[in-house]
Amino acid sequence: MMLDDRVRQRLTEAEERLRAVEVGLSDPAVATDPDRLRVLGRERAELEPVVSVGSDLLGSLTELEGARELVRESDDAEMRALAASEVEALEARIQELTVVLRRLLVPRDPLDERPAVLEIRAGTGGDEAGLFAGDLLRMYRRFADRQGWSFDLVDLSEGIPGSVKEAVVNVRGPSAYGMLRWESGVHRVQRVPETESGGRIHTSAATVAVLPEAEEVDVALDPGELRIDVFRSSGPGGQSVNTTDSAVRITHLPTGLVVSCQDEKSQLKNKNKALRVLRSRLLDRRVAEQEAERARERRTQVGTGDRSAKIRTYNFPQNRVTDHRIGLTLHRLEEILAGELDELLAALRLAAEEERIREEE
Repeated sequence: MMLDDRVRQRLTEAEERLRAVEVGLSDPAVATDPDRLRVLGRERAELEPVVSVGSDLLGSLTELEGARELVRESDDAEMRALAASEVEALEARIQELTVVLRRLLVPRDPLDERPAVLEIRAGTGGDEAGLFAGDLLRMYRRFADRQGWSFDLVDLSEGIPGSVKEAVVNVRGPSAYGMLRWESGVHRVQRVPETESGGRIHTSAATVAVLPEAEEVDVALDPGELRIDVFRSSGPGGQSVNTTDSAVRITHLPTGLVVSCQDEKSQLKNKNKALRVLRSRLLDRRVAEQEAERARERRTQVGTGDRSAKIRTYNFPQNRVTDHRIGLTLHRLEEILAGELDELLAALRLAAEEERIREEE
């Protein structure tokens, strides 16, 4: 068994870069620069498993060559049998380590570390769709709590009690966008509504969009291209919520994108939140255009994040959640709605990594 030349080259580059990072971390000037220290520390954490697995793989390849030589040249039948057994074990280990190493060498999307902007909108199905959108909002809030992330409501439009017409949330925490990005799409629910006297199962839907939070350097906003309107808040927010023009609506004139924020009592805070969401939507457009260009040549296993595509079904009578992109079905609906998304998200991330590995080949 041979190690692919390209993989060997990238492993060599990782080893050299790790040595450079270690030198940087030992620099007294870096120790007094928290931002630089954090960047190098994160890079070391990513490189160390690559170098460790690569070292194990190279060692196993050397051992394999020795074991094969023993099988070929030994005059002792018992020794040859032992060596043959070792060859079999080493070949299995090398195959396993190669898979792990190739996955570790897949370049990470630099946006994965960003906070996320989560948008949930009720779709087809009337009040039942709004109730389902409310379920999804609570599901993501519970998942964020489990991760130790912050879950900061930007805008909320409610319908009947317990239902959500539209919600926009800033989710902040390590790899928030990287973990949630595959949630974009149409989520479908099948259940018997409480108002259904005949016991018939209804199907309704909600749309989820997950955007990487944009920084000012990502998207420059020309004030001349913005129309900013203020109005009185209509949702939760305290005694002054309906007495001051604290809510803000920003329209990006070139694209027609509209962002509202009324969660804060302060007009300035609402404006800043709305600007962050607007930048994120504009960045998402740019990323989507790039993905569309790539999608002309291939279709990824987990899709392109197209929000018109049905990605998941939540079937209450069968206690079933099915993700249609990867064909995964789990009979743990209540736990998933309680925020236990780890198994689903891990499977989606693995499918995305495997697709990117195929692209590299």
